Amino acid sequence: MDHIIEKNKKQKKGRVYFTKETEAAIVKYNKSTNKEERSDLYQDHIHWPFYKLTQNIIHTFKFYYTEVDNLEDLQHELMVFLLSKIHLFNPDNGAKAYSYFGTIVKRWLIVYNTKNYGKKIQNIQINDINNYSNLDQLSPGFITSPKMEEGISAFTEKESEHDELAMKGYKYEDKLSIFIDYFVKDCTDRIYTIFPKGNDAQIADAILELFRKRENIDIFNKKALYIYIREMVDVKTPKITKIANVLYKIFKEKYLVYLEHGYYPPSKV
Repeated sequence: MDHIIEKNKKQKKGRVYFTKETEAAIVKYNKSTNKEERSDLYQDHIHWPFYKLTQNIIHTFKFYYTEVDNLEDLQHELMVFLLSKIHLFNPDNGAKAYSYFGTIVKRWLIVYNTKNYGKKIQNIQINDINNYSNLDQLSPGFITSPKMEEGISAFTEKESEHDELAMKGYKYEDKLSIFIDYFVKDCTDRIYTIFPKGNDAQIADAILELFRKRENIDIFNKKALYIYIREMVDVKTPKITKIANVLYKIFKEKYLVYLEHGYYPPSKV
């Protein structure tokens, strides 16, 4: 099939590569029982759109934690997977082919990249981990944003202080984990007070769910986090960012108190 890809690369094509004709070819492919017809349909109308779809998603969402040196090898693996699932597409269910197969690709890549990110983390030396910023240590359970970066220096300064937990032999990760448990419970208990409008509370709870499941999630990419949240709540990215920033403000204010005094500050209901 490489000749099909090379042929399409040489041709000047518009940005639209996954068209109504592509969807029609997929539907016809699924209905056909003739092997030759199916082969022709795939080669002429489906192979290239699948190639471009996988390529664009990999680079758009920066799914770069791979076991291969050449990303095209990863694409071919993905395309084989798509072909194994192509029979499941049914336009009568209301989904468009582009959206349907795009979702399959994203989910596959999230699982694949998470697994490979975990392998890379396991190979990092302990000394390297100790040199990470506090923000990096927060990354397994939180969405990074420019506002979070403002707090890095403050977090770093406070980390070196010996608070009550440190004197009892707790590691930094233990202290952070304890704080996050308090933070999640506090925000959950007050969620409708903090977010009284529309579905804001539902979005906030989806973000907090990442905190609750943080031990089982390896976050390698902020965009991947947004995908996780959109899987739970059907909402656009700007809305997620707005809610995340509100939670971060609470997180930052209380975490600075926690680092300085060793306790989670009570909230006004």
